[in-house]
Amino acid sequence: MPHPRTEDTRAAVRTDDTRPAANPGNVGPAPAGGARPAGRPENAGPARADRARPGADAGGTRPAHAEETRPAVREPNARPAHAEEARPAVRSEAARPVVQRASVRGQIVDALRTALVSGELAPGEVYSAPALGERFGVSATPVREAMQQLALEGAVEVVPNRGFRVIERGTRELAELAEIRGLIEVPVMLRLARTVPAARWTELRPLAEATVRAASSGCRVTYAESDRSFHRAVLALAGNAQLVRIADDLHRRAQWPLVGGPVSRGRADLVADAAEHTALLDALIAEDLTVVQTLVREHFTGAS
Repeated sequence: MPHPRTEDTRAAVRTDDTRPAANPGNVGPAPAGGARPAGRPENAGPARADRARPGADAGGTRPAHAEETRPAVREPNARPAHAEEARPAVRSEAARPVVQRASVRGQIVDALRTALVSGELAPGEVYSAPALGERFGVSATPVREAMQQLALEGAVEVVPNRGFRVIERGTRELAELAEIRGLIEVPVMLRLARTVPAARWTELRPLAEATVRAASSGCRVTYAESDRSFHRAVLALAGNAQLVRIADDLHRRAQWPLVGGPVSRGRADLVADAAEHTALLDALIAEDLTVVQTLVREHFTGAS
């Protein structure tokens, strides 16, 4: 015969199993038969305090639709709806007209270089960024950036609170540039004369002829660009990009006008200079190293 205390205990257990579950989330009563609230294993003990989630009742029981009531936990790769709108900083950064600004700066650099070669920017004169910006129809900012580039190239120098002064250059500096160009380009051209086939030199004939046409126009700016284009093409056959860049920079500096001197050489001087290009090609095709060396040295001397 069962002990009275055992029966009482069982009755208490049955009574506890049949009572309604806590209903903080408007959950209906538990089904008959002692079924436990959804989400609790059959033999699970009471929820531990350190595992309780927001929205759970005091006994650790979570309401139905717990996923809707607890704070949303997104998957590691999940993004909120309208993710593009949630990242305004990225979209704003991509929309900046960086390329356009760099393009304006590059155009101003080219315009200022042209003004230097033509003598429009006179040696020794000071020019302010706002005044030049008004001349070119842009703000002062890209002009300052362009002038800083020209300062690195040695064309101008910064004058605090005033602007930029065009460097005054004399014949000595021009002679030094010609000497450096000779030290760099003469050995390279002699080596190319021994290794480059005649067909490659013939391909450069149109560039040499373009310098003759530019010289015939009498425009120093047009001739300066065609002259550098020819020399770049010749040196590019050496396959050394750094050599081409350095030589081109020296060549550009040699084209700036002198202080107190004529703004530009006469048309006859330009035509004579251009004629040396075609003569140089003829010597390179013939592999006449003596003529190549003489022409290159005289070409640099004449240019200065």
